[in-house]
Amino acid sequence: MFIIEKKDKKTKKRIGKIETKNGAIMTPVFMPIATKGAVKNLTPEELKKLGVDLILGNTYHLWLRPGLEVMKKSKGLHKFMNWGGPILTDSGGFQVFSLAKYRKITKDGVEFRDPDNGQKHFLTPEQSIQIQLDLGSDIIMVLDECLPFPCTHEQAEAAVGRTTKWAERCKTYFERKGISNFQFSISKRNPKSKIPETIKRPLLFGIIQGSVYKDLRERSARELLDIGFDGYAIGGVAVGEPRQYLWQVLDWVLPMLPEDKPRYLMGLGRPEEIIGAVSAGIDMFDCVIPTREARHGRIYKFKNQNSKIKMTMQNVKFYETIQIAKSNFAKDFWPLDKNCDCYACQNFSRAYLCHLFRAAEPLGQRLATIHNLNFYLELMRLLRQ
Repeated sequence: MFIIEKKDKKTKKRIGKIETKNGAIMTPVFMPIATKGAVKNLTPEELKKLGVDLILGNTYHLWLRPGLEVMKKSKGLHKFMNWGGPILTDSGGFQVFSLAKYRKITKDGVEFRDPDNGQKHFLTPEQSIQIQLDLGSDIIMVLDECLPFPCTHEQAEAAVGRTTKWAERCKTYFERKGISNFQFSISKRNPKSKIPETIKRPLLFGIIQGSVYKDLRERSARELLDIGFDGYAIGGVAVGEPRQYLWQVLDWVLPMLPEDKPRYLMGLGRPEEIIGAVSAGIDMFDCVIPTREARHGRIYKFKNQNSKIKMTMQNVKFYETIQIAKSNFAKDFWPLDKNCDCYACQNFSRAYLCHLFRAAEPLGQRLATIHNLNFYLELMRLLRQ
């Protein structure tokens, strides 16, 4: 359900469109994080106004709270949070990494202990898919094992083996429970794209693991390609490893992936990293940076209009960050970014945001989040141009 609309002649960058049951996604795309069913500090209406195409929810967290009973009664996550656009849900695999103190991995799945109340939960590949189907996800991720850096080759090899076996189980369950419960509508077709305008089933993505080991990354990619998925994600590249490994992993894996399937780099990244990954052929990104750093008063902005033309991975000077709560902004009545058209920049001064953060007023976090997300979305729009 992916078409490439244009390719760059000098790089591997491409512009594409992913068709989902809840709308089209233009790529390259950045996904704001809505782990627990909300992008922190923003409403769905504000996300729409910013031009967000796709958000990311988390299977593990939504499974625990509010729980599947609530989700089923609300007829899925879209209606529950009043978001009409596409949603991608992580499988819970990242919690295999991030909740290491509270989990135990077996060949059948992962046993978690809820950090809040100590209650035990067991997540299998099949259960992960069913939860995501109950959430009504547009893009479903398979359950994988994500290892921290550093790890030994032996540890990474075992994780790749489990990730492949779990991916097979996810695909089998998805085909039995997922596809069988959805039907394709082929009554209306876009003459140019030659794919259905209305898609009635979610998409299923595999996740390539293998840490920083070339043989394991290539093995993981081969095994997932043999299983066959609607798209392919590259995981385990934002877990503490030195950044040079990221580009090595992309060099190893991307030539193996089919051009007619979306490529998703999980958990990345800083603006210059996104630019480099797009030039390498990546289509999809998610990261907490714009929203998390906004909550701490760290503002991302282009240096000037001309700097937007000179965006490269090597030229990190095309943007800057400012710490808005610093005293030098207390009497600065310029907008956060005079060249930005977001609500925060069009209506409020740096001095006002400085005051809000110093006074611990939540509105400061909201306005900073609006601006930072707009910066990232503008970055993607410029890359598509």
